Amino acid sequence: MAISFEKAFGLHPEAMLVRDRRAQVLSENIANADTPGYKARDIDFQQAMKLAQSHQSGSIQRTNDKHFDIPSTLRQDTLYRNPDQPDTGDGNSVDIHHERNEFLRNSLEYQASLTFLTARIAGMKKAITGGGN
Repeated sequence: MAISFEKAFGLHPEAMLVRDRRAQVLSENIANADTPGYKARDIDFQQAMKLAQSHQSGSIQRTNDKHFDIPSTLRQDTLYRNPDQPDTGDGNSVDIHHERNEFLRNSLEYQASLTFLTARIAGMKKAITGGGN
């Protein structure tokens, strides 16, 4: 009996890839908080997950066997964020407090997916080995 990892893990692996990419984008925003003219960017997580879900259902397919099978979530482009604060005169749209809050939220959600996957793998391991203590 074959184990379907897509069924066992759901969208959590794809969510972790999107959250990892989002952490990179948010940390770039934080690093450029004082760079004149820098525009804050972000990833539309909901849109990325819709793409991942369509990928998981098999609607996205490679057209040639030599093409890489890159998950659609990795192809998600970053978007410029609408600023929450008025322009300070240097053209920078980074709100450091907002970026830190989003980075923390993203980290917590990444950790939640990781915890879910760890528990799921432990359960599968227990089922395979018989679960004896």
